[in-house]
Amino acid sequence: MRAVLSLGSNLGDRLGHLKSVIDFFRPAVVAVSSVYETEPWGVEDQPDFLNAVCIVDDPARDEWAWLRAGQSLEARAGRVREVRWGPRTLDVDVVTVDGVRSDDPELLLPHPGTPDRASVLIPWMEIEPDAVLPGHGPIRELLEARPESDRASVRLLHPFPR
Repeated sequence: MRAVLSLGSNLGDRLGHLKSVIDFFRPAVVAVSSVYETEPWGVEDQPDFLNAVCIVDDPARDEWAWLRAGQSLEARAGRVREVRWGPRTLDVDVVTVDGVRSDDPELLLPHPGTPDRASVLIPWMEIEPDAVLPGHGPIRELLEARPESDRASVRLLHPFPR
């Protein structure tokens, strides 16, 4: 199944952590956004994040397989879940999977924070400008609805290293 994954890191080798996800999923990677630096969201007293979005496609993986793989990569990067929206070595969010809807508390799809996060919408729009977030509409319109300060807080750093 085709999935959109949002990647973030604000501890340790931030770029290395993001790159580890792409390297792991390499055969299934369809597209990877540039790397963006963003201000923290939720808990603001922490380092800035590096963020990217990737699109992956693998007929052998369903939404649960994408979630479990992301959680495994987070664990390998030493992620510790102590504070909600707190600092982390690696965050791999499953944004959407082939339009699947899920209200399971462990896997909410589409990811509920997406419409409010320019840090996801901007990189996603870079690689899939006509994308639609199921139940919410075109990501371009979602991004345009965000305050200018939110959009300005997402700073392009460079293309994703290959």
